[in-house]
Amino acid sequence: MSKKQKGDINGFVFSTDPNFSFEPESVEEPDTLPPASQQLRLKLDTKQRAGKAVTLVMGFVGKTDDLEELGKKLKNHCGTGGSVKSGEIIIQGDHRQKLSQYLSKLGYKVKFVS
Repeated sequence: MSKKQKGDINGFVFSTDPNFSFEPESVEEPDTLPPASQQLRLKLDTKQRAGKAVTLVMGFVGKTDDLEELGKKLKNHCGTGGSVKSGEIIIQGDHRQKLSQYLSKLGYKVKFVS
């Protein structure tokens, strides 16, 4: 392992300020809105996925734990794999109709994006 002190993600490597620290500012997560006040967007995406189609669920406002829980429910409902990355739920395959019906049943507003 390297004994050198690594810089942070902003590129700071050295500072003359003796009180300077590499600790990033804390960002508060917004509270999870109720499903009736959220509008989720569904999109079919094949870019940079070797031609494989995935369904993206975007627009969720809330904590990451709640987003991961919703992602798990959607993956179980579709019977397929997927993941939660950078605020989006990625479901393998084209499941837009199935997800639209399920999310509407849960109380979310759903919009298709091309």
